[in-house]
Amino acid sequence: MQSKFSGRWLTPLHSALLLCAGLLLCTGLSLPSQAAEELLQFQSAQQQALFRELTAELRCPKCQNQNIADSNAVVAVDMRQKTYQLVQQGQNKQQVLDYMKQRYGEFVHYQPPVQWSTIWLWLLPAALLTSMFVFMFRKDKTNAAPQLQQPQLDSELQAIIDEVSAPGSTQSPPQGRSNPS
Repeated sequence: MQSKFSGRWLTPLHSALLLCAGLLLCTGLSLPSQAAEELLQFQSAQQQALFRELTAELRCPKCQNQNIADSNAVVAVDMRQKTYQLVQQGQNKQQVLDYMKQRYGEFVHYQPPVQWSTIWLWLLPAALLTSMFVFMFRKDKTNAAPQLQQPQLDSELQAIIDEVSAPGSTQSPPQGRSNPS
Protein backbone atom coordinates (compact mmCIF):
# COMPACT_ATOMS: atom_id res chain seq x y z
CA MET A 1 0.00 0.00 0.00
CA GLN A 2 1.40 3.38 -0.98
CA SER A 3 0.99 6.50 1.12
CA LYS A 4 -0.26 9.82 -0.21
CA PHE A 5 3.13 11.41 0.33
CA SER A 6 5.26 8.77 -1.35
CA GLY A 7 7.30 9.77 -4.32
CA ARG A 8 7.89 13.37 -5.25
CA TRP A 9 5.50 15.22 -3.03
CA LEU A 10 7.45 18.53 -3.18
CA THR A 11 6.91 19.50 -6.79
CA PRO A 12 7.91 22.87 -8.26
CA LEU A 13 4.31 24.00 -7.82
CA HIS A 14 4.42 23.20 -4.11
CA SER A 15 7.76 25.01 -3.76
CA ALA A 16 6.35 28.12 -5.41
CA LEU A 17 3.26 28.05 -3.19
CA LEU A 18 5.37 27.71 -0.04
CA LEU A 19 7.58 30.61 -1.16
CA CYS A 20 4.56 32.83 -1.83
CA ALA A 21 3.01 31.94 1.53
CA GLY A 22 6.28 32.80 3.30
CA LEU A 23 6.54 36.13 1.50
CA LEU A 24 2.93 37.01 2.32
CA LEU A 25 3.49 36.11 5.95
CA CYS A 26 6.62 38.32 6.14
CA THR A 27 4.86 41.19 4.39
CA GLY A 28 1.83 40.88 6.66
CA LEU A 29 3.98 41.02 9.78
CA SER A 30 5.72 44.22 8.66
CA LEU A 31 2.54 46.12 7.80
CA PRO A 32 1.64 47.13 11.37
CA SER A 33 5.06 48.68 11.90
CA GLN A 34 4.76 50.69 8.69
CA ALA A 35 1.30 51.87 9.68
CA ALA A 36 2.65 53.14 13.00
CA GLU A 37 5.04 55.55 11.33
CA GLU A 38 3.90 59.12 11.46
CA LEU A 39 3.19 60.84 8.19
CA LEU A 40 3.26 64.55 8.88
CA GLN A 41 2.42 67.20 6.32
CA PHE A 42 4.23 70.54 6.53
CA GLN A 43 3.37 73.83 4.84
CA SER A 44 7.02 74.49 3.95
CA ALA A 45 10.43 72.88 3.96
CA GLN A 46 11.51 75.32 6.70
CA GLN A 47 8.80 74.01 9.02
CA GLN A 48 9.87 70.42 8.34
CA ALA A 49 13.53 71.30 9.04
CA LEU A 50 12.53 73.11 12.24
CA PHE A 51 10.47 70.10 13.38
CA ARG A 52 13.37 67.71 12.77
CA GLU A 53 15.80 70.03 14.56
CA LEU A 54 13.50 70.39 17.57
CA THR A 55 12.77 66.67 17.88
CA ALA A 56 16.51 65.98 17.77
CA GLU A 57 17.22 68.59 20.50
CA LEU A 58 14.43 67.67 22.89
CA ARG A 59 15.11 64.83 25.33
CA CYS A 60 12.52 62.22 26.25
CA PRO A 61 11.73 62.60 29.98
CA LYS A 62 11.13 58.88 30.32
CA CYS A 63 14.05 57.51 28.28
CA GLN A 64 16.49 60.20 29.45
CA ASN A 65 19.20 59.34 26.92
CA GLN A 66 17.10 59.49 23.78
CA ASN A 67 15.68 62.41 21.93
CA ILE A 68 11.97 62.47 21.17
CA ALA A 69 12.62 61.71 17.50
CA ASP A 70 14.07 58.28 18.37
CA SER A 71 11.88 57.39 21.36
CA ASN A 72 8.58 55.56 21.16
CA ALA A 73 7.59 56.25 24.76
CA VAL A 74 4.11 57.68 25.21
CA VAL A 75 5.44 60.98 26.53
CA ALA A 76 7.83 61.28 23.55
CA VAL A 77 4.96 60.69 21.11
CA ASP A 78 2.93 63.38 22.90
CA MET A 79 5.89 65.78 22.78
CA ARG A 80 6.36 65.13 19.05
CA GLN A 81 2.67 65.82 18.42
CA LYS A 82 2.77 69.04 20.46
CA THR A 83 5.97 70.12 18.69
CA TYR A 84 4.25 69.49 15.36
CA GLN A 85 1.23 71.54 16.45
CA LEU A 86 3.37 74.45 17.63
CA VAL A 87 5.43 74.44 14.41
CA GLN A 88 2.21 74.36 12.36
CA GLN A 89 0.96 77.38 14.34
CA GLY A 90 4.02 79.29 13.13
CA GLN A 91 5.98 79.41 16.39
CA ASN A 92 9.74 79.69 16.10
CA LYS A 93 12.36 77.45 17.69
CA GLN A 94 12.76 79.50 20.88
CA GLN A 95 9.01 79.66 21.47
CA VAL A 96 8.66 75.88 21.12
CA LEU A 97 11.66 75.29 23.41
CA ASP A 98 10.25 77.71 25.99
CA TYR A 99 6.91 75.90 25.94
CA MET A 100 8.55 72.48 26.37
CA LYS A 101 10.84 73.73 29.17
CA GLN A 102 7.90 75.31 30.96
CA ARG A 103 5.87 72.10 30.71
CA TYR A 104 8.59 69.47 31.29
CA GLY A 105 11.45 71.42 32.89
CA GLU A 106 14.96 72.38 31.77
CA PHE A 107 15.88 68.70 31.58
CA VAL A 108 14.14 68.20 28.23
CA HIS A 109 16.63 70.41 26.39
CA TYR A 110 19.96 68.74 25.60
CA GLN A 111 21.81 72.08 25.78
CA PRO A 112 21.39 73.45 29.29
CA PRO A 113 21.78 77.23 29.68
CA VAL A 114 24.49 78.80 31.82
CA GLN A 115 22.74 79.80 35.05
CA TRP A 116 23.75 79.98 38.71
CA SER A 117 22.09 76.61 39.31
CA THR A 118 23.93 74.96 36.39
CA ILE A 119 27.26 76.79 36.55
CA TRP A 120 28.96 73.73 38.06
CA LEU A 121 28.13 71.78 34.86
CA TRP A 122 30.28 74.23 32.94
CA LEU A 123 33.05 74.88 35.48
CA LEU A 124 33.60 71.40 36.93
CA PRO A 125 35.23 69.89 33.80
CA ALA A 126 37.59 72.88 33.49
CA ALA A 127 38.48 72.72 37.20
CA LEU A 128 39.17 68.98 37.00
CA LEU A 129 41.35 69.40 33.94
CA THR A 130 43.31 72.24 35.54
CA SER A 131 43.86 70.31 38.78
CA MET A 132 45.03 67.28 36.79
CA PHE A 133 47.68 69.36 35.00
CA VAL A 134 48.83 70.95 38.29
CA PHE A 135 49.10 67.51 39.90
CA MET A 136 51.09 66.14 36.95
CA PHE A 137 53.41 69.17 36.95
CA ARG A 138 54.10 68.87 40.69
CA LYS A 139 54.67 65.14 40.40
CA ASP A 140 57.20 65.68 37.62
CA LYS A 141 59.03 68.24 39.78
CA THR A 142 59.32 65.81 42.71
CA ASN A 143 60.53 63.02 40.44
CA ALA A 144 63.19 65.28 38.93
CA ALA A 145 64.92 65.98 42.29
CA PRO A 146 66.16 62.40 42.97
CA GLN A 147 67.50 62.17 39.43
CA LEU A 148 69.98 64.97 40.20
CA GLN A 149 71.67 62.74 42.83
CA GLN A 150 71.80 59.69 40.53
CA PRO A 151 75.20 60.49 38.89
CA GLN A 152 76.80 60.94 42.32
CA LEU A 153 75.42 57.60 43.50
CA ASP A 154 76.58 55.93 40.28
CA SER A 155 80.12 57.21 40.76
CA GLU A 156 80.21 56.07 44.41
CA LEU A 157 78.96 52.65 43.40
CA GLN A 158 81.53 52.37 40.64
CA ALA A 159 84.32 53.34 43.09
CA ILE A 160 83.22 50.58 45.50
CA ILE A 161 83.08 48.03 42.69
CA ASP A 162 86.54 49.06 41.49
CA GLU A 163 87.95 48.79 45.03
CA VAL A 164 86.56 45.32 45.55
CA SER A 165 87.39 43.94 42.14
CA ALA A 166 90.89 45.42 41.92
CA PRO A 167 93.53 42.69 41.44
CA GLY A 168 95.51 42.04 44.57
CA SER A 169 92.96 43.66 46.81
CA THR A 170 92.81 41.91 50.15
CA GLN A 171 90.07 44.10 51.43
CA SER A 172 86.74 42.41 52.14
CA PRO A 173 83.66 43.87 50.56
CA PRO A 174 81.97 46.53 52.68
CA GLN A 175 78.96 45.34 54.69
CA GLY A 176 77.21 48.65 54.55
CA ARG A 177 77.84 52.20 53.68
CA SER A 178 80.20 53.78 56.13
CA ASN A 179 79.87 57.41 56.94
CA PRO A 180 83.35 59.03 56.84
CA SER A 181 83.45 61.78 59.42
